[in-house]
Amino acid sequence: MQGLMFRCSAGCCEDSQASMQQVHQCIERCHAPLAQAQALVTSELEKFQDRLARCTMHCNDKAKDSIDAGSKELQVKRQLESCVTTCVDDHKNLIPTMTKKMKESLSSIGK
Repeated sequence: MQGLMFRCSAGCCEDSQASMQQVHQCIERCHAPLAQAQALVTSELEKFQDRLARCTMHCNDKAKDSIDAGSKELQVKRQLESCVTTCVDDHKNLIPTMTKKMKESLSSIGK
């Protein structure tokens, strides 16, 4: 995708009849698909990270509640570790679906 963008931009510069503004607009058009792709990937990764963070925050809240209820520290540490491990495993399992969704979305950009 980057190669296409650079080749397209180079092609804009080859037009000796174009004004500077026209060349600039042409280059902007060439860059648009890559910028859109980068924004899409960034957005998906941010959503994924937010979901994982919310899950681990839930684990922390449960651990704090257990400590407040008088549970022993070692027991709370084990519960926290188990909860966080579950979060990571659950989110790890979402990666193939997220990857497939991004690939499908990326394949439609610039067409």
